[in-house]
Amino acid sequence: MKDLRGDCDIIVREAIRRVMPGEAVRRALAGRDFGPGRLVLVSVGKAGWSMARAAWDCLGERVSGGIVITKHGHAWGPIGPLLIREAGHPVPDAATLSATAEALTLTEGLTAVDTVLFLLSGGGSALFESPLVPEEELRDVTEQLLASGADIVEMNTIRKRLSGVKGGRFAQHCAPARVFAVVLSDIIGDPLDMIASGPAYPDSSTCGEALAAARRYGLRLSQEAFALLERETPKALDNVESVVTGSVRELCRAAADACQDLGYEPVLLTDCLDCEAREAGAFLAAVARSHQEADKSLAFLAGGETVVHLTGKGLGGRNQELALSAARGIAGLRDTAVFSVGSDGTDGPTDAAGGYVDGGTAEVLAGQGVDLFEVLGRNDAYHALAKCGGLIMTGGTGTNVNDVAVVLIRR
Repeated sequence: MKDLRGDCDIIVREAIRRVMPGEAVRRALAGRDFGPGRLVLVSVGKAGWSMARAAWDCLGERVSGGIVITKHGHAWGPIGPLLIREAGHPVPDAATLSATAEALTLTEGLTAVDTVLFLLSGGGSALFESPLVPEEELRDVTEQLLASGADIVEMNTIRKRLSGVKGGRFAQHCAPARVFAVVLSDIIGDPLDMIASGPAYPDSSTCGEALAAARRYGLRLSQEAFALLERETPKALDNVESVVTGSVRELCRAAADACQDLGYEPVLLTDCLDCEAREAGAFLAAVARSHQEADKSLAFLAGGETVVHLTGKGLGGRNQELALSAARGIAGLRDTAVFSVGSDGTDGPTDAAGGYVDGGTAEVLAGQGVDLFEVLGRNDAYHALAKCGGLIMTGGTGTNVNDVAVVLIRR
């Protein structure tokens, strides 16, 4: 089989390189005048350190102070006078709450001539939190949502109502200071009120939608939590300006360019992939089967964010599960591979960014006594992919613009 794995690694590396947030932040800040008041920088999310680094390079000592809150292992050194904090993701931890408290302290008592430069990226729902329920219940609700199969919009509709900073409440806290939000989107369609649960944007969801989602997924909530779901969030904020600087569309374009550079003809299937990871894997395998008679190398791309409905207690993430779900469908196909990767470099609670399978994967795993159906039933894609060299490892990347899955057919 041709070196499809080598092509995969090149595509992943080049696609992520081309969506790093530095240039996007610099574009957003170009020519921006923040006036004579204080400028406090708050950068939150998996890309929080990279975004803050770019902002500091642009603004330097114009920044009065601030804080970076990112995932454990995603900060790479000091940035001027900024506080650098790492916290829990995908489940908030004690470090999340203490770092958020520091951010709230830094933005207290500001005046109308002051500005909060709020840099926001995916992961902020877990990394930026001042809960209105006990910490233990917040953690439990988050774990229930992650296991339920709810999509990110449904999850954030619920989470923002249990929070003192989500759903526009952080912007309210900063008032009368202005808030200039630079947002790296990790949600399909770039809904500003849902990215990181919208700390600085009016909420478009309703309490009725939150209650319906909680009931749909059978969430176990205290009476206090249910009462909070019935409370509406801010519907108007007059002190906020927001700019979206990156999205999954850019990731798909970057991956397509990398495929083309390697001699594949890229075909974008969608940049709105939103379904069960297993269904996406099966669909991409079907696409691969349909084009086996091609006389030229093809690459089919699908960007977005799938979900996993946890039925077992294995280890993995949505990208690994998508890839492994495609293995049976492409078994025996010549020079054909499917891989899926998260642009942030971490897929679920693992150290892998995603997974890779090719036409020989199913046979290799069967030879080791691995039953694909049983493994997927346990949601244990990580250990199966580890057995066949199918884990994609990038480490934390410093960006976060959803996922991209690719079918490669080399001719």
